Amino acid sequence: MKPTTETLRIAVIGAGGKMGTRVSNNLAKTDYAVAYVENSPAGRQRVRDAGRSLSETSEAVADADIVVLAVPDLALAAVSAQIVPQLPSGSIVLTLDPAAAYAGLLAVRDDVIQAVAHPCHPSVFLERTTKEEWADTFGGIAAPQDAIAAIESDDADKKRIVEETVRAIYAPVIDVHWVTIKQLAQLEPTLVETVACMIGALLNEALDEAINTMGIPEAAARSILYGHTQVALANGLRGDNPFSDACLIAMDYGRERIIKDDWKKIFRDDELDANLARMLHLDHIER
Repeated sequence: MKPTTETLRIAVIGAGGKMGTRVSNNLAKTDYAVAYVENSPAGRQRVRDAGRSLSETSEAVADADIVVLAVPDLALAAVSAQIVPQLPSGSIVLTLDPAAAYAGLLAVRDDVIQAVAHPCHPSVFLERTTKEEWADTFGGIAAPQDAIAAIESDDADKKRIVEETVRAIYAPVIDVHWVTIKQLAQLEPTLVETVACMIGALLNEALDEAINTMGIPEAAARSILYGHTQVALANGLRGDNPFSDACLIAMDYGRERIIKDDWKKIFRDDELDANLARMLHLDHIER
């Protein structure tokens, strides 16, 4: 097993993109040997503007312990097909979203290990104590967050390398939770995008309706919605205080009017496949 004191060699592919920049900003704070790769002219300029040197793909991955593919889902098939054949035996390919890995779109080699990680983002219940923590709603800057990871290997050393990398790119990290790639896909997108993010967008649509259709003063509508959203999450997710009897009746009315009776089918395998196929612009996901 590689000693934990040995410098980890990390290559970031897509280092000048939106997620690649976040990843690179955090890795630049570590003692790891990091190589930054970016193809687009605008992205290459962002890497230079950040004071980082660019590497060519072949030299960056030649001796990498782990390669972070910080590129959009739709580009992962082509990028992995280019990268994976160049990797040293025993290296790790880390993608930052489970969709392509679950759909079988990534190039694979028997001697290259596939891993996936995704940030949880700072919890709505996180105890924030500084302005920087309050401002960091996404995570990776000041507010602590958890992360979810999956790896297709039983090698403890490889798992350690993935965890070290995950803790670095999403820092500050509280816990890294380990799941399978399929379970990570069930969490992201089904639980958090299909459900939670959709509800967040629905709340904004309801707010817009109250303000622009019903004519309620915007400040009043925002104040009551923001406050009651906190109460709804605290009561619904943690049971902090019981909802009133009248509120329970109104909640039942809302469920009847808005939610389909069979909505939980989105957690079925065929629904997950359909969801990811749509996200990846595929006709279907082959198994």
